[in-house]
Amino acid sequence: MLLKLWYLVQLCFFTVAFSSSVPPFYKTKPGCESKCGNVSIPYPFVIMNQSLDDCSIGETGLEYGITCNTSFNPPKPFIGTSTIEIFDISESEVRTGSVLAVLCYNESGDITHHSRHWMDTTGSFTLSYTKNMFFGIGCDTYATLDGDLGKKKYESSCSSDCESRDSVQEGSCFGRGCCQSAIPRGLTKFEVWLFPSVTPNISVTSFNPCSYAFLAEQDRYTFNSSDILDGKNFISRGKELSIVFDWAVGNKTCEEARKLANFSCHDNSYCVNSDNHPGYRCTCHDGYEGNPYFSPGCQDINECEDQNNNPCAGICTNTLGSYKCSCPKGSLGDGRRGGSGCFHNNQASPVFKISLGISLGIFFLIIGSSWLYFSMKKRNQILLKAKFFEKNGGLLLRQQISSQESSGESSAKIFTAEELKLATNSYDEKLILGRGGHGVVYKGTLSDNRVVAIKRSKIIDEAQIEEFINELVILTQVNHRNVVKILGCCLETQVPLLVYEYISNGTLSQHIHQTKDVMSSSVSWESRLRIAAETAGAIAYLHSAASIPVIHRDIKSANVLLDENYTAKVADFGASRLNPLNQNEIDTLVQGTLGYLDPEYHQSGQLTGKSDVYSFGVVLVELLTGEIPISFERPEEQRNIVSYFISLVKRNDMLHVLETRLVTKGNREQVVAVGMLANRCLSPKGGERPTMKQVAMELESLRKVDSSSTRTLMQDLLPKQDAGECTDSASEPKDLYAIPMMSSSYSISDSNANSLEMSLNPR
Repeated sequence: MLLKLWYLVQLCFFTVAFSSSVPPFYKTKPGCESKCGNVSIPYPFVIMNQSLDDCSIGETGLEYGITCNTSFNPPKPFIGTSTIEIFDISESEVRTGSVLAVLCYNESGDITHHSRHWMDTTGSFTLSYTKNMFFGIGCDTYATLDGDLGKKKYESSCSSDCESRDSVQEGSCFGRGCCQSAIPRGLTKFEVWLFPSVTPNISVTSFNPCSYAFLAEQDRYTFNSSDILDGKNFISRGKELSIVFDWAVGNKTCEEARKLANFSCHDNSYCVNSDNHPGYRCTCHDGYEGNPYFSPGCQDINECEDQNNNPCAGICTNTLGSYKCSCPKGSLGDGRRGGSGCFHNNQASPVFKISLGISLGIFFLIIGSSWLYFSMKKRNQILLKAKFFEKNGGLLLRQQISSQESSGESSAKIFTAEELKLATNSYDEKLILGRGGHGVVYKGTLSDNRVVAIKRSKIIDEAQIEEFINELVILTQVNHRNVVKILGCCLETQVPLLVYEYISNGTLSQHIHQTKDVMSSSVSWESRLRIAAETAGAIAYLHSAASIPVIHRDIKSANVLLDENYTAKVADFGASRLNPLNQNEIDTLVQGTLGYLDPEYHQSGQLTGKSDVYSFGVVLVELLTGEIPISFERPEEQRNIVSYFISLVKRNDMLHVLETRLVTKGNREQVVAVGMLANRCLSPKGGERPTMKQVAMELESLRKVDSSSTRTLMQDLLPKQDAGECTDSASEPKDLYAIPMMSSSYSISDSNANSLEMSLNPR
């Protein structure tokens, strides 16, 4: 028994999985042709003179159709009905022949031959951007590659020149007889051609009459000087060049395809998303072989079947997907080839064997258990991160970032969970910048010493995860100096994390709302007007100038951040919605903050840009009054400051709700005009409100008013001077609306002035 225990311990901790060669993938359904000439045609590919429904997959089977041309001996397969010859098909690639574009001159410089070639494999195959390269060979050569990347056009070119035979560099492809250019991801349709010289170099045509352009598998083509110095002989060599295409099933990801009834991956296989061609591929698990695309899927490999080449030196026992090695009775070792094998030890006494077996067994059991525990823990963490990454839309986001990078656009970075945990000192509560309806914001410092703000949801809620992803998508499409810039995200955690620029001076709400110890805010009227104009400009940009219009849906003073220069930055796009250009209204669940929510949107559920206008009107009232929108500490009539403000405007009595600082030091014309603008923004009917563009233009116009040429509201309240002193002239512009006097006369003494300030702000 102890000897068996020793064998078991050795087996558990010394056995390494056998890496068998991948078995042939070339299998077809029974009754379907499996070869065309010397090329195997595996399922789901099908020779098109058969029943496509039975021998292939897809709606028609044509996307995997192959023509077998029997006029050749042996027959040759071609993609669909094209002239593109197939050399071989593997689990993920199709290798085909290449095509040449040719341009030839005679010794007089006249064109004797000029051809261009194209391929179109849209819907079936995508050029491998890792294995293919675009080549141009010849002297005085300008080769061009045109193609399609989905909805985008692609163009690439390279040039080569050489003045004499001796200047051609053998084996080199850097412009002396040969040039090359990489191809992008996702290319399905392309054309290769050569641009004729305006003034051909006649001295070159004597030894290099022809130039060539082509796509080829880069590992299988090496430039030789004879390719261009032996006349037209390269055309025959070009028939041996090959191109590699990537192929996949359908146009959905693994996650999407698993939900369908016709998911193609069968037993003992797993799904892999294609990183170049739309769709997915199926691959057999280790220890299994066969074609995973049709039932019964992949079958177990019997590693022990070949007694001479099996992985065990002792006894080989086949298991599902694997095998076990053991030694015959009376021998020791792990039984593996390449391991300790099996050996006899007749010199040791039974007591020594027992002691050794027990000691080593306990030792390896402890070591193995510890290793297994930490390995499983680490593996579970990796799997959990991968699960969160996939659940939070990481695969789609990674594709979008790759697409942006290939097109030269800036893109957000995907941070790891470890990076952000280190940046926030394990999310230390001392680094919390603020808490909101959509999450908690931390101050963090990245490894490159950049200070950032990191937003993390505080509730595990699918709806909030969608809001975080929504905010990321929106902010990556927005580029405005008064909108918070997104830097990236982390999707490896249970809820997504957003990383954006750090704004150091807090929120507008913190700066303008009064406290018990401070009668009024320290923010001047000029700064308030500038902040209002900058905020309006940012919202107007979101509504009308962004690539896809954006409705913020949660405009409030707490979502307007201020940097060290008190420049406004609109933030928190968690509730925002992209607005298609041809839609004026969006049906959506009502979201927003109490006191800022558009009443028309609240009743109808129809979201428009005018909903942001209403919310911005509330912010204007905050700037004018210094009060939060709703407070139960104020008298009942004033609990909703917006309703109270509107009622005072109707009575031409707005002065009583303005903050004291604005009355004593604010520009009369500007303050009154902003108050009337706020009143229009707060109209119950969205159609009667101005657009954000109009609001932004009006605020910018007000900022240009010369403050030195107008009076303050306090000056309107002071009694007029004697006839000998300066008085308002008859030609002076009137107020935008009447402001009632508080009393008929005032003394200008300090005590009375202080009393006046108090009476102007009775809150």
